[in-house]
Amino acid sequence: MSGIARSRLMEERKVWRKDKPHGFYARPVTVGDGSVDILKWECQIPGKKDTDWHGGYYPLTMEFSEDYPSKPPKCKFPEKFFHPNIYPSGTVCLSILNEDDGWRPSITLKQILLGIQELLSTPNSASPAQSEAYMMFTTDEKQYKIRVRQQAAKYPIA
Repeated sequence: MSGIARSRLMEERKVWRKDKPHGFYARPVTVGDGSVDILKWECQIPGKKDTDWHGGYYPLTMEFSEDYPSKPPKCKFPEKFFHPNIYPSGTVCLSILNEDDGWRPSITLKQILLGIQELLSTPNSASPAQSEAYMMFTTDEKQYKIRVRQQAAKYPIA
């Protein structure tokens, strides 16, 4: 199975280089000896224009298993990332990343990153992962927007 995961990710990397959305960043991690770990990617997702997330460039790691694309990658923001659908550990809660729910092997790296960008500005109140952000999102929209803009300021373009 490992050959399938690695060859799929190498193909995804080629496609990404030719057709990446503006402002996004995604590439495999370079390890200490200079080699590339194709199963672990460093990414950056820009906040959507005309949203409170705009201006922020949010760091995300994607970790793929040898079972990819049968199983989705684990996608994580930094710990304590403020968002109703991001666990305190930073793990993203999104249906297309759930192997028992919305994951399909045909979903691409680009689709995952665009889906996460969309999730930032349009949280899913039916799937809370973090109580503070969820409560603020559902009960105090003004304070929620302030916190989002503060977080955007913490992540300027790198």
